Amino acid sequence: MKVTRAVLPFLPLCQRLLPTRLAGLSLTLLKATALELAILAGHLLLYPSGITQERRSPLPPLPSPESGTAQLPTEAKPPVVLLHGFIDNRSVFVLLRRSLAQHGRQQVESLNYSPLTCDIRAAAELLGRHIEGICERTGSKQVDIVGHSLGGLIARYYVQCLGGDLRVRTLVTLGTPHSGTQVVPLANAHPIVRQMRPGSDLIEELTLPAPGCRTHFVSFWSDLDHLMDPLETACVDHPDLLAQNVRVSGIGHLALPVHPAVAAGIRQVLDADTDAATDTARTGANAVGHAGGLTVA
Repeated sequence: MKVTRAVLPFLPLCQRLLPTRLAGLSLTLLKATALELAILAGHLLLYPSGITQERRSPLPPLPSPESGTAQLPTEAKPPVVLLHGFIDNRSVFVLLRRSLAQHGRQQVESLNYSPLTCDIRAAAELLGRHIEGICERTGSKQVDIVGHSLGGLIARYYVQCLGGDLRVRTLVTLGTPHSGTQVVPLANAHPIVRQMRPGSDLIEELTLPAPGCRTHFVSFWSDLDHLMDPLETACVDHPDLLAQNVRVSGIGHLALPVHPAVAAGIRQVLDADTDAATDTARTGANAVGHAGGLTVA
């Protein structure tokens, strides 16, 4: 996929000044940086539209097996909850939400947690109450969650430490610092940032045993994510969790919830991850699985 044509004239210069491998890497990085800047500009324009919580209109109930109309047997699709990252809001999911809706996911909700939130644990409790409300309104017993960056960490804490594995069938994380990130040391003044540091009490809590956790984890991590230090911190690495880590090549942190190729990967995960498939996978393996990579640029 061509992100932009503007950088192509610089390719001959890069190839003359750098070895072929480094020239290719520099071009990829240049494309990813240009895309990040374009996404940032667009997101700043959309940001005001996502400041308030979305209206809680009644979601359509899941199809009842006792309905009078004859239907082919299908696996019911749980509602999807979208959870944004640090200093962000639900507007980051405009394109992903549209993609999910266009492919049959009509029960999609976004949760805004306050920008003044100072504790991941408190945000996880709020998420739990939100999910209980969705299940009550839809009649669904479980939901799927897609969390970007900090949102994925909040969702993981809910699942792993607050009993959320009863409610969350699949948790997809996008550029989430599962093992903590060392980026921007000056940001330590914020308590949320301190909780996302390697070795913090919260990160250490997530390394504790979690026997019997029922949620399926899928982590999309980018090899050009400038907010993950080290890059592999965005992978789920826990012996008790059923997890897959999907490497994404060619895009940065901001592009993960926006890029159509990543959206297609998310849809594929959610559509394929039925309860039966999860049970089969769980009996066949008790360790982290590493899915194939995804090249998008």
